[in-house]
Amino acid sequence: MDLPSTEIIADDLGWAERSNYWLQFTPGKYHRRIPKPDYRQPIILAGHGVRISVDKGTLLLRNGFTHYPQRRETWRLFAGGWRLPSRIVLIDVDGGITFDAIAWLAQHEVPLIQINWRGELINIVSADRELIIPEERRAQLQARNKDGGIAFGTELIRKKIANSADTLRRAFKRTAAIDQAIEELENKNRQLWHNPPRTIPQLLGIEGKAAWTYFGVWRTCEMKWKGTNKHPIPENWHYLGWRTSEYETVRSSNRNATHPINAMLNYAYAVLESQVFMAITAFGLDPTIGILHGNSGKQGLVYDLMEPHRPIVDLKVLDFVRKRTFHRADFTIRSDGVCRLNPELARQVVRAVMSKDKPTVLRQM
Repeated sequence: MDLPSTEIIADDLGWAERSNYWLQFTPGKYHRRIPKPDYRQPIILAGHGVRISVDKGTLLLRNGFTHYPQRRETWRLFAGGWRLPSRIVLIDVDGGITFDAIAWLAQHEVPLIQINWRGELINIVSADRELIIPEERRAQLQARNKDGGIAFGTELIRKKIANSADTLRRAFKRTAAIDQAIEELENKNRQLWHNPPRTIPQLLGIEGKAAWTYFGVWRTCEMKWKGTNKHPIPENWHYLGWRTSEYETVRSSNRNATHPINAMLNYAYAVLESQVFMAITAFGLDPTIGILHGNSGKQGLVYDLMEPHRPIVDLKVLDFVRKRTFHRADFTIRSDGVCRLNPELARQVVRAVMSKDKPTVLRQM
């Protein structure tokens, strides 16, 4: 019998238990006597009824509800000082923000980042968002027109492939398959160095083969689960999945994640996208002028500059996955097969990606 709802979810009790489980990893608020940290922490909000407003000159944040029963979290931010967050991240939320709150955030240079339930970056509110310096934009256009951007693009892909090999070394137990994959990636880099492609499509073809090699070995590694006898999971969830959806016809499109690891990577890449976007605009560059992604939406340069950093983000997600045992209630399977993260789990994934801590070596995986 088909369920009338649009999603097939685990029982409410399991959902609440897992939400509380992930909440325990949320760091506490700063207290008066603690020493100043090395960097400012982000504040991550999720759920129904998020509210951001200004109250008596302070910014008042009210977190949403993700399960029942739940105690509402609140933050009151005062102007100035190191306790202001590095940014505020909204994950799969509904609620409201006032105009004076937007002005407060801009005045105090606290970016607001919104990510939807698919793990897509859908909004950035930042004081520098529209600051594009004409001279820098002209330099971008000249670089692209000089040789079609092939030298610039080749260097990005070389760095991405090198970082991919490094992630395989650090993230997986060394086996013959891993060693072979690393050797193939290094051969691809030597090919780019000694016999560079002459066109962007040729370059993307090499990058695609490297990605096939890189993600191909992920499927040899298991995810840890509990309670699967009572709450079964799809067979392919026992192993790390391929970086694509079963319902996508284009391999590079992963919007509809059907595997937990891909759903987590979507959130991680959304964080990376926001960081690259803010760095680009801070330098006065035009995010729309891309080389590899020149015709991919409105942020071609953002997607270009993300490429070398994707394997670095992958390492953080793999580190997060290795250290945890998951439960069926951590994920929702929609009626169309798309996998959706528990919002409290999504908060922890985003926090792990934004952390300054270096991932540990994952030899035990």
